Amino acid sequence: MAKQGDWVQVRSVILQPQERAPNLPSDTQQVPLVQWVKGWLQSDADLGQPARVRTLTGREVAGTLVGEAPGYTHSFGGHIRQLQEARMGIRQALWGKDEQP
Repeated sequence: MAKQGDWVQVRSVILQPQERAPNLPSDTQQVPLVQWVKGWLQSDADLGQPARVRTLTGREVAGTLVGEAPGYTHSFGGHIRQLQEARMGIRQALWGKDEQP
């Protein structure tokens, strides 16, 4: 059980599939629009139960409690060789700098 004041993450559905814009790709239209929000728990709650959090910006958001003490796991993805080659080519063209080993 997470306690009031713990740093947690909640999940909530913003739009159901039938409420989504018709101009979206078909695979996107078939799933709900979901948000995940991190904040301080406003009252004790168990994972999978409804909960409210106060975010860093002071907003109160309701959702289903999905994580306790969540970290940050974002990245810019893996290395893409073609992007690296394009970067080196651009630098060479603009400034005459060759970054190749």
